[in-house]
Amino acid sequence: GEKIRADADRQREVALANAYRDAQKIKGEGDAEASRIYAEAFGRDPQFAQFYRSLEAYKASFSKKSDVMVLDPSSSEFFKTFRGGTSTAAPAAARK
Repeated sequence: GEKIRADADRQREVALANAYRDAQKIKGEGDAEASRIYAEAFGRDPQFAQFYRSLEAYKASFSKKSDVMVLDPSSSEFFKTFRGGTSTAAPAAARK
């Protein structure tokens, strides 16, 4: 009984390790493909790339309800994208 249990535990560990390895490989391939797509898209429209990065920064900064930020939207570089025509970061479609 003990030998059978030990063998089953070993097989389980090997299966889990192989699954983890395969999952990491697939995730890495997906991340690489996503990076390639972003680079291609951002290369086509650098202004959109800047706009998108700004949105991602806003999203990360305001992710928790408990976070508190005190900023002056009229002078803060952080809100440059949302100050109408003063930003070159917004894509042309968003400025119309």
